Amino acid sequence: MGMSTGDQGSLNSNINVTPLADVMLVLLIIFMVITPLLQKGVDVKLPEAEFSYDHADSEDVVNVAVRLDNAIYLNMVPVAESELVTKLSAAFEGKAERILFLKADEGLEYRDVMRVMELCRDGGADEIGLITDKKAG
Repeated sequence: MGMSTGDQGSLNSNINVTPLADVMLVLLIIFMVITPLLQKGVDVKLPEAEFSYDHADSEDVVNVAVRLDNAIYLNMVPVAESELVTKLSAAFEGKAERILFLKADEGLEYRDVMRVMELCRDGGADEIGLITDKKAG
């Protein structure tokens, strides 16, 4: 559209930002889709309860998860049952509040959950919160 003044060798020094905006929008959409998938944590089918509160996994809170195959995870890292007490003691070191959140698969037997809770108490947990899903309906 620009009219030439006869100087054929001049360069257009304007920056075209349209491709940059397109790439940034695509990256934004990709990150919006992937981010919730990365924050899921350990795959545990939680029991449903009427009065349940959302609890996001974070690094400042100690989380223990027990899957249906009795695999134990401390802050989303697999831990052997024999090492749980020592690793919990190290995780609670220097913390004023020794609160632990336990996620146990709904298919586990009661004695398995109680065994892990006892190990958590031996590891230094003063309070143990059981995480559940909200009951639908």
